[in-house]
Amino acid sequence: MKAIYVMSSVTLALIGFTACNNTGNDAAKNDAENVSMYVDSVNNLKPVYTVENWTAINNGYQERAMQAEKTTATLEASDKAKLEESKEKYAKLKAAYETELKKNEAAAAATAATPDYRMTLRNKLFGEGKIGTDMKFDFVTGANILSVYKNFVNTVADNKKVYTREDWDEIKVLYEALDTRKNAVEKDLSSGDNLKIAGLKVRFTSILDTHRAGSKVKENADAKQ
Repeated sequence: MKAIYVMSSVTLALIGFTACNNTGNDAAKNDAENVSMYVDSVNNLKPVYTVENWTAINNGYQERAMQAEKTTATLEASDKAKLEESKEKYAKLKAAYETELKKNEAAAAATAATPDYRMTLRNKLFGEGKIGTDMKFDFVTGANILSVYKNFVNTVADNKKVYTREDWDEIKVLYEALDTRKNAVEKDLSSGDNLKIAGLKVRFTSILDTHRAGSKVKENADAKQ
């Protein structure tokens, strides 16, 4: 009777150990599958190469990977192999994102380093920092407007052969804005300055009509080629 009792105790202990071990295996397998499913789902998404998106993806992976790491020891060999495969997939995904993010960063830096052609034109035509994005001409007064027109027209004349169509379009906008400012300060102009400005306006219009049209023809020809 005593032997039967001992055997029964051992059997119950073994059953209890097996049940606990299976529970551990199930939990480990679930943790590993969570990693695999997450990696596969991210791979199936259309990539969005932004720092914010990558941070969210990586945080999600790290959370699942850390949980799987706690129970890896109880995984069966086939499940371990599957988990390692998922880790390799993620490593490739990470490398692809990091490559694209570096490209985006480099492109953004290059764009920031390249001055806007509009601002470059404005600085050359009116002086460094005189005309900003607000297109205000408050610095132009009755006392200095003749010199502003002279610098504007002379600069256009000196560079007329190198301006692009976009340059000419911007130049035309700036010229019209300068003319608007002239109307505002005309009461402060001397008759002599007014006549000189009129001559500069005629000169500018002639240059604009000839070279703006020519730049459009050249652009169309280049586009056809």
